[in-house]
Amino acid sequence: QVQLVESGGGLVQPGGSLRLSCAASGRIFSINGMGWYRQAPGKERELVARVTSGGNTNYADSVKGRFTISRDNAKNTVYLQMNSLKPEDTAVYYCNAHVIIGTIIPNGENDYWGQGTQVTVSS
Repeated sequence: QVQLVESGGGLVQPGGSLRLSCAASGRIFSINGMGWYRQAPGKERELVARVTSGGNTNYADSVKGRFTISRDNAKNTVYLQMNSLKPEDTAVYYCNAHVIIGTIIPNGENDYWGQGTQVTVSS
């Protein structure tokens, strides 16, 4: 019903920058919260940043001041600008969206996840 497609991952040197994008498509009436999570090898998935439909944001302490989350409601897209990247930021990054499903009228809600994009920070 709803698909999330991520892009923008890759290999970058410490101190570098990357921008992740995640576009939602399908039977979308509206989207409440959108966010980015990450999972490093041998670790649990953790929240990186979230943004509400009204633009309120929250960040993990480890990325505050370095990462910026934003969204384009008209495009159903969320972005994550990552600056001053560190090796410990290496992980698979997943997009998440809480979607109100429907076309003309709402017809339920559900959480959706993207397929993940690899971010590797290494010299």
